Amino acid sequence: MKVVLPGGTGQVGTILDRALTAAGHEVTVVTRHPVRAHDIGWDGATLDRWASAIDGCDAVINLAGRSVSCRYTAENLRAMMTSRVDSARVVGEAIAAAARPPRVWLQMSTATVYAHSLDAAHDEATGVIGGSEAGVPDYWAYSVEIARNWERAQAEARTPATRKVALRSAMVMSPDRGGVFDVLSRLARLGLGGPVAGGAQYVSWIHDTDFVRAVEFLIARDDLDGPVNLASPEPLPHRDFMRALRAAWGVPVGLPAARWMAELGAFALRSDTELLFKSRRVVPGRLRAAGFAFTYPEWEGAAASLVQRARLVRGASGRARESSRTVQPPLRRGSQPGLDRKGRPS
Repeated sequence: MKVVLPGGTGQVGTILDRALTAAGHEVTVVTRHPVRAHDIGWDGATLDRWASAIDGCDAVINLAGRSVSCRYTAENLRAMMTSRVDSARVVGEAIAAAARPPRVWLQMSTATVYAHSLDAAHDEATGVIGGSEAGVPDYWAYSVEIARNWERAQAEARTPATRKVALRSAMVMSPDRGGVFDVLSRLARLGLGGPVAGGAQYVSWIHDTDFVRAVEFLIARDDLDGPVNLASPEPLPHRDFMRALRAAWGVPVGLPAARWMAELGAFALRSDTELLFKSRRVVPGRLRAAGFAFTYPEWEGAAASLVQRARLVRGASGRARESSRTVQPPLRRGSQPGLDRKGRPS
């Protein structure tokens, strides 16, 4: 299978690129910074020579868009909106112009599109789209508008020969450095992984293995289109989520953080508190109805799996660093490898 990944160098793209390539598929990554043999350059906003990669491929998975791991300033929010909407629009134009368009176009979206909720869970059929909740910061509505416009750009693309799926993804958990699991694990290991602002807000998540399996499932199922929630069936309150993560790392205690402390921490990390405070209680209604079975439906097992892999990665990195510091003993004066003390071949 030939797969094109616009925006495929971020955390999620790296996961998909690695897994699909290992499965024997031909993957082309479309990126602003091409460095590898299977990378193609793209500015994220214009139709150019990169579009030829789409002609004849089997699937396009568009992940392009500015990272949400930043301060939600007006400038950054505008960049999030523009980068997502423009990239989706241009990918649609490339598919429409292809002589042999792909069978399916998976467009990244986000579970953030749903309303902040502490009680009812959101599936695709009954979930409430956010933006008008009472008692939450006004700018949270802009995040929802970004998601809605992102999906609208895909839905409005004129690609009649290509099935379209919007991936309303929860946080993808993988042991890769710099990802959300890595950041939360670092806090847990430092003893700082307690509940934030009381910890009642729900965390929706998906193990990277299940994320890849769900993508493959959606590529194969010709009867599924439109929005699909990519989230485990068991979201849980933040306090329970962090307790299970601490247990997986063998850390008995995690200091709680008041709201003002979390705000200071987010500022220091150049991130935003919406990622911590918004309650995302999202469940995979359509995936489960279609027969998809999660390998990691519960967080305790998922966390244990991810911690085990993270320890292997850390151990391998440590051994590599130790090996690089190993030096050969200095040669005696007048000697060379393969020569005796008088300089003759040994």
